[in-house]
Amino acid sequence: MRINTNPLAAVRNLGILAHVDAGKTTVTERILFATGTTHRRGEVHDGTTVTDFDSQERDRGITIFAAAVSCAWDGHRVNLIDTPGHVDFADEVERSLRVLDGAVAVFDAVAGVEPQSESVWRQADRHGVPRIAFVNKLDRAGADLDTAVESIRERLHPAPLVVQLPIGSEDAFTGVVDLLRMRALTWPDGGDTVHEGPVPTALREEAARRRRLLEETVAELHPGALEEFCARSALDTPTLVDALRDLTRTGDGVVVLCGSAYRNRGIEPLLDAVVAYLPSPLDVPAVRGTHDDEVTERAADPQAPFAALAFKVNATPTGRLTYLRVYSGTIEKGAAVMDAGARRTERIGRILRVQADRHAQLERAVAGDIVAVVGLKSARPGSTLCAPGAPLVLEPPSAAEPVVSVAVEARRSTDTDRLASALARLAEEDPSLVVRTDPETGQTLLSGMGELHLEVAVEKVRRDHGIEVAVGRPRVAYRETVARGVSGLVYRHVKQDGGAGQFAHVVLDVEPLEAGTGIDAGAGAGFEFRSAVVGGRVPQEYVRAVEAGCRDALAEGPIGGHPVTGLRVTLTDGATHVKDSSDTAFRTAGRFALREALRASTMTLLEPVVEVTVTVPEDAVGTVLGDLAARRGRVSGSVTRAGSAVVTATVPLAELFGYATRLRSRTQGRGTFTARPTGYAPAPIATAVR
Repeated sequence: MRINTNPLAAVRNLGILAHVDAGKTTVTERILFATGTTHRRGEVHDGTTVTDFDSQERDRGITIFAAAVSCAWDGHRVNLIDTPGHVDFADEVERSLRVLDGAVAVFDAVAGVEPQSESVWRQADRHGVPRIAFVNKLDRAGADLDTAVESIRERLHPAPLVVQLPIGSEDAFTGVVDLLRMRALTWPDGGDTVHEGPVPTALREEAARRRRLLEETVAELHPGALEEFCARSALDTPTLVDALRDLTRTGDGVVVLCGSAYRNRGIEPLLDAVVAYLPSPLDVPAVRGTHDDEVTERAADPQAPFAALAFKVNATPTGRLTYLRVYSGTIEKGAAVMDAGARRTERIGRILRVQADRHAQLERAVAGDIVAVVGLKSARPGSTLCAPGAPLVLEPPSAAEPVVSVAVEARRSTDTDRLASALARLAEEDPSLVVRTDPETGQTLLSGMGELHLEVAVEKVRRDHGIEVAVGRPRVAYRETVARGVSGLVYRHVKQDGGAGQFAHVVLDVEPLEAGTGIDAGAGAGFEFRSAVVGGRVPQEYVRAVEAGCRDALAEGPIGGHPVTGLRVTLTDGATHVKDSSDTAFRTAGRFALREALRASTMTLLEPVVEVTVTVPEDAVGTVLGDLAARRGRVSGSVTRAGSAVVTATVPLAELFGYATRLRSRTQGRGTFTARPTGYAPAPIATAVR
């Protein structure tokens, strides 16, 4: 057994990830109960959970805001973030994953891998966050561990390393067989403690078979385990544990456990697995940042210069809370820190250990901690806080681009200024919300990731600020792209008004960035600029100005004034004037030249599309398919699962407004659906209304 005496080795910073309704919050509540942090089990349906403390979360029965809690298990400090499962709040997950060292992915034992399960898994892949899996709800009718594990293998593609075997099924599920130590762990109905005993006689042969399969799979993936397996044709438990830890942290395998959080079965072994397999701050690479264009690393060392990343900001009645992940150094109450991005020095008023909406004051925070601080005025999600004498800028979490907008206005004119202030505060707390003014109508537009996202934001304004708000019809964020470009477009910018003049001559080629226009066109295809000018006819500083001007022109396309994406612009030639050429002149020329080129090109309107997964009774499939077709949906698959039909289709986002109500009415309340963004696709021009 590896022993590390560094206190940071006993810290685990992890998140709970899953599709909506897979049981994340219930798992979190049972963890808090099992660790003695709470003394009663909170229930989502009763509105008594610790982490879903916001009134909207309790009313809607879903997690909306990432909530941090801290607990202790087996001598380890576990800092845990319960993340939202709904796709509209994926940005909350993104900001949380940026500061986590590990995660527990929760799956429904009946549904297996669901659309948002797949999305959050890919998010964790991008951040390199090691995971273990917990297959929840084994007490449900139709629950099957093997089917859920197979969906993990097929849709997520890691090697599932199943370390438990269920005892009983559905209502008769009472516990698990621990395949590492070959023991039975059971939880009697209503009991709060786990009972350990021998493997039931009826399961001994199956448990031995599965233990052998686990050893063979681990030996295939881990060189050290393979060496022992070849020598002894078996793996002892310490070797197996070490190999599982290594495979988890490299991402080559995912340890799979199972249980029923609602019935308090399987939580203690899950906590043991968190401690055994997920990394501590010492096990992850040193964080990297920049200063004066030089890359600098900061190890998780309390003695190193202080560096932390703000990942969440929350305005409360008692003050502004800034949530930090401390990567290096130590910070004490009252200390001065620098906001590296704003180049502003501020003072830490208080340091708090967070328990959702409750807090305990600390004197200091050290490398590896996740805490909240009071007193910072300029910090935003993504801000780097560092020691004033050792500046460093850490890479911030990426913010998703909004896809839906609504016009908002105060019902009473006297509340207009208050509404503007409330919206500004919302955007400050949630970078995926964007507030802007429509230049044509003068309306205030609130943009976000979906209907529910905007509903929650508007309701927050109503409840927290007491402002009556009128909301317009949702509108999606259209894009425009080049289907067929132009070559050799010439633009001369000449201006003479008595003083120094302006002169710039540019020749541009415009073409699609990618051949064809598919589902993902425009959803990150972006813009590419390059120069093919020879002989120094356009100096390099003016080339950069032309690029800046072209980027300015991308804000409004010729079809309907929507942002332009998915194109490549090449500067092929140009000319300068010895006196009148300047950065300003070439930037202006680049802007107007690209506008002319876009008007001369064949343009395509793009609209956001989503993958919709609809679960309905089998007798309602025909109705649902017809409705999806009427919404311009393209069905990609249909399967039958546990007596229900699951239909998958790609549908324009604009056609999904109000779909939840329509689906319920067409299926007598028995139909449900989930949706996740898949990019952009060509849209009929008539569908776009500015």
